[in-house]
Amino acid sequence: MSLANCRVVLVKPHFAGNLGSVARAMRNFGLTDLVLVAPYTFPDNPEARRLATHGEGILDTTRIVPDIGDAVADCVLTLATSALTAGVVRRGMIGTPAELMPRLAEAAGQGPVAIVFGPEPHGLSNEEIGRCHGMVHIPVDPEYPALNLAQAATVCLYEYRRAWSARVNAGRDEPAPGPLVAPHADQERMFEHLREGLRAVGFLFGERQDTLMHAMRHLVGRAMPTPAEVRMLHGLARQLLWVAGRRGDAGEPNG
Repeated sequence: MSLANCRVVLVKPHFAGNLGSVARAMRNFGLTDLVLVAPYTFPDNPEARRLATHGEGILDTTRIVPDIGDAVADCVLTLATSALTAGVVRRGMIGTPAELMPRLAEAAGQGPVAIVFGPEPHGLSNEEIGRCHGMVHIPVDPEYPALNLAQAATVCLYEYRRAWSARVNAGRDEPAPGPLVAPHADQERMFEHLREGLRAVGFLFGERQDTLMHAMRHLVGRAMPTPAEVRMLHGLARQLLWVAGRRGDAGEPNG
């Protein structure tokens, strides 16, 4: 299990100082893989480089992608971060960094994993959080729950480093081979296919279809499905579509 398997994803970062400070925190805790999604500030910004302090090499190798799906396409487990916990989309697998980082460190033995942070003005949207497998919430004073982006990243990376160190010290740096986990991109295609099939037979309909599909995503995502299991769910989706076409269903429940 390598620290290099843990990726930091910043979605639409606005401020160069935060970008540099995140790179510095990554350098502190031994992580190197930084990806920016549609950023407003860039790694060559002088302020970012000034605050990186020995993390300039991380900025030099930072990748820039247009969409969160591109940032985590090969990941086996992804965790969003948010100060807000209200609403159906922000439920599911939710916990503190101390609770969830051990799970992320364990998954890193199977392939790349990612911690996803949102833009400074408003954080991650419900849609962006819904595309991750779970959500990290840092417990702070409810009177002022919003942490600075770089502060939030430092807390999460510290807990990840602790979880990684615990596994190494327990003699599990080379975990026993387990079943391969399907990459995030393959899971996304399966979920869209499954959504189509479930809608066709009337399971997903009306205003609650997004809520039901979100619950389905978390149910399957927590299981960390293998490529074979993803293919099986594709088969289920194809069968649902076939049944709906044979019956002439319109995608709404009968009666």
